[in-house]
Amino acid sequence: FLSLVAEFCCGFFVILILGNFWFLAVLYLLWLYLDWGTPCAGGRRSHWVRSWTVWKYFREYFPIHLIKTSELNPNHNYLLGFHPHGVLVAGAFGNFCTDPPFKNLFPGLTPYLHIMPIWFGCPFFREYIMSAGMVSASKESVSHVLSNEGGGHASVIVIGGAEESLNAHPGSLTLNILKRKGFIKMALKHGAHLVPVFSFGENELFKQVANPKGSWLRNVQEKLQKIMGFALPLFHARGVFQYSFGLIPYRQPIHTVVGSPIPVKKNLNPTTEEIDQLHALYLQKLKKLFEEHKSNYGIPAHKSLIFE
Repeated sequence: FLSLVAEFCCGFFVILILGNFWFLAVLYLLWLYLDWGTPCAGGRRSHWVRSWTVWKYFREYFPIHLIKTSELNPNHNYLLGFHPHGVLVAGAFGNFCTDPPFKNLFPGLTPYLHIMPIWFGCPFFREYIMSAGMVSASKESVSHVLSNEGGGHASVIVIGGAEESLNAHPGSLTLNILKRKGFIKMALKHGAHLVPVFSFGENELFKQVANPKGSWLRNVQEKLQKIMGFALPLFHARGVFQYSFGLIPYRQPIHTVVGSPIPVKKNLNPTTEEIDQLHALYLQKLKKLFEEHKSNYGIPAHKSLIFE
């Protein structure tokens, strides 16, 4: 969905340049130059955009639910690790970039969904995603959010990143997380409490062309991901008037479960050992969260998370 909107915005910008409105394109480029750092400085959210009626229908289509398991004190800042990435990341968008799901359950906290910086280079599209509460996933951006004095900020990071979308097959429980420790270091540096979040049903929205590790397709996808910064999963789902083939996601319920916070003491210069220790604790809490709730959302008892 975001890709389609981005393509439309880029196309509109090209029309401005090639048409009789090139001066508007020049003015916008000037604005882009002056406003370039905003995605790393908290963005520019709009309650009006986040409350559009279309988002209500978007959440109800699947439907998307946000599940609270513990209180999050608004006097603290939090780093929420979102799992899994899936193809669409629908749970992250529906719960953290639209009102009112998150603010009703966690009053006093403002969520910021961190996404790849490349999206903020797209003309006009960047204004839309910032208005929805999305900001850059750069270190500078995460630091800005977590540095808020007095607390009340929640950085939401999709830990597995684009690479994990290549594992987004129905029934898949494989998470790319063992080597991803940057978020742990950021939490330590800012004393931000860590909160594991698991979105049940995220991988069920699309069927993806078989791409097991070692296959020629997976090798090509991984190389393209390293070059471009984002992955290109080959997926399909349903159509508008039929259910056999199309690009519209299946109507599968998504239950995004927010776990209990892991208290983190501020440490400006954490050692490798301290980072590894907190990372191991985070994995333990994430697995516990999954095991405690999997039976509620149709996951067989013998299935568990796979960390790689």
